[in-house]
Amino acid sequence: MLCAIRAAERGKRVVILDGNRFLGRKLRITGKGRCNLTNDCDVREVMRNIPGDGRFLYSALTRFPPEETMVLFRSLGVPLKTERGNRVFPVSDRADDVADALARRLETLGVRVLRSRATGILTDKGAVCGVVHENGVIDCRAAALCTGGRSYPLTGSDGAGYELARTLGHTVVPTRPSLVPLVSDDEFCAEMQGFSLRNVVLRAYEDDRLIYHELGEMLFTHFGVSGPLVLSASAHMRRMGQARYRLEIDLKPALDEKKLDERILRDFEKYANREFKNALDDLAARSMIPVLLRLSGIPEDTKVHSITREQRRRLAALFKAFPVSVSGFRPIAEAIVTAGGISTTEVNPRTMESKLVPGLYFAGEVLDLDAYTGGFNLQIAWATGHAAGCAIGAEEYNDKGETT
Repeated sequence: MLCAIRAAERGKRVVILDGNRFLGRKLRITGKGRCNLTNDCDVREVMRNIPGDGRFLYSALTRFPPEETMVLFRSLGVPLKTERGNRVFPVSDRADDVADALARRLETLGVRVLRSRATGILTDKGAVCGVVHENGVIDCRAAALCTGGRSYPLTGSDGAGYELARTLGHTVVPTRPSLVPLVSDDEFCAEMQGFSLRNVVLRAYEDDRLIYHELGEMLFTHFGVSGPLVLSASAHMRRMGQARYRLEIDLKPALDEKKLDERILRDFEKYANREFKNALDDLAARSMIPVLLRLSGIPEDTKVHSITREQRRRLAALFKAFPVSVSGFRPIAEAIVTAGGISTTEVNPRTMESKLVPGLYFAGEVLDLDAYTGGFNLQIAWATGHAAGCAIGAEEYNDKGETT
């Protein structure tokens, strides 16, 4: 939509092909329907949150940084607010307001919207000359693929864009899920299904090397773990199937080991004559106590007053580093973002035009670009859409990549 807006603002005749009933269907479900549309930070911070080829985006982000995204949506009548982690949302907490604002701008500019899916791109002497869709053919000088990745396929983001590009000679970097729940072989995950943890620190390891740690929330599920911390951790697991991954949860991040031991001692003094299985109510949630009992290795009928220092040390270690194995990702259809896609080595970073097929442009998740949570993935979409829309049909560019 932003690509179309920018092209139409420059006087280009633009048609959008979208098989969905409403424009921006995937946008409308982002952020659990609230739409974290960008992050209120500078370009360097955005690039720090892109684990892959962030350098490719430098030109596009410099020309359309988060500040410009916020200016755009305010100008379209969408008041914004900034929340924890500099995440930017519409004041209304309605993703529909973001998509509707773009749709209104398209209508004002006279952009045609056809409820049809593209099925092929035609070329003449190697350059784009038309687009085939379900209901006919459109003659054109340029076509922009803004089809998304493979996540949430019911929104139309089903990987079709990759095939359109591949038929024209483009390389598609193998896709994988990112920002996705994790599967674990640990039976206790299903046992604690639905139990959420708040204000815990999650650490993720790749072959015993720490690759992620953050304070926040997570959730145990029937297949493993999910929640904001887990989704963020998954984006760092870029070698699944080749490397070994595992998680540790610090259940008591506010207490160091010494203070935690003192806390456990106080509780044990309080419940000195009870059995161990009845002495953890003040330390852990009821859903987790049976699991802690088993993993601690302390017989549950042990009298608290007879628990040894070594047993107490093992219990404390469990609270500070609760282990969760990782065996894989959930299916890509459940991922918030698709990693992989059209190779950026075959795309002009200033204009988003194909280096192989003149008149073919790309924007958004169809490219081999993905970022961590916090509004960064949508910022990539806005920046690349803006770059492509400003470049389509232009003959020359200045040093900043702007049309002249």
